Amino acid sequence: MLRRFELLARIRDMDPYEDASEIYRLSSTYEFPWDFARALELALYRTYAVPSIGRLLAETAEFTERPQKRYDDTALLLDAVVEHGFDSEQGRTAIRRINRMHRSYDISNDDMRYVLCTFVVIPKRWIDAYGWRRMSRHETVASAVHYRTLGRHMGIKDIPGSYEEFEACLDAYEEAHFARDEGGRRVSDATLDLMASWYPRPLAPLLRAGTLALLDDPLLRAFGYAAPSPVTRALVRRAVRLRGRAVRLLPPRSAPHHARQNREIKGYPNGYRLAELGTHPVPGLRGCPVRHADTQADSVG
Repeated sequence: MLRRFELLARIRDMDPYEDASEIYRLSSTYEFPWDFARALELALYRTYAVPSIGRLLAETAEFTERPQKRYDDTALLLDAVVEHGFDSEQGRTAIRRINRMHRSYDISNDDMRYVLCTFVVIPKRWIDAYGWRRMSRHETVASAVHYRTLGRHMGIKDIPGSYEEFEACLDAYEEAHFARDEGGRRVSDATLDLMASWYPRPLAPLLRAGTLALLDDPLLRAFGYAAPSPVTRALVRRAVRLRGRAVRLLPPRSAPHHARQNREIKGYPNGYRLAELGTHPVPGLRGCPVRHADTQADSVG
């Protein structure tokens, strides 16, 4: 049986550049699987507050009419790369599926880069605030390197070179672009409804209030939500921190936990094929969550 900090010691013996994806896999599937799931949900959710992203998501109707499928497909495609690696058949298939969806629309490189930044920055911020321990420097560097690699496979240009650059890019982009948009608000409401649907119906109002209490003020303003009371915020955030402290007292995980094992993934009770996940849009028509003008986006090398 692993001791509580044994895996962290193993991570610190690895090279955060050469072994970046392996460190990220250990961190996200052994050390913090629940926290990474919640943080990546929040990362994608934040992107809706950028009108050019939120509006198109609403226009495609994928996140408003089929939110469970979109949630499942996004999680499963991203996690296939984590579980199997960039050079595996599964990883290449997942990236190819992501790119073929994205290239059907015309999105700015800046928006694509911002979404990538959320995958790096939001998990660290979440785990440092609510995890059973803070992310180590090795894990932070490895996360940035892992997503730089993903970004290159997706044809994204001018990718930040370090965690600090990812963080600065995210903060500057949100300050410049967060704004109220009715499309983004519709996608946000549909996402909150989806999250509430994972639990008994009577708990829905409580869960919605709890989720809003975890959001920062710029994000709440962008969606037009009233800020929760200081008491509600304090109680919710303290409860999540207490969960982290409780996890610290438990035996460490002895087997990896991947996104496909999450109880929130509900759309494929009989299994799935990576090549069939997501939408299969005709370029220029509805069906893809983000637009991409790069004709090389299908590359996986």
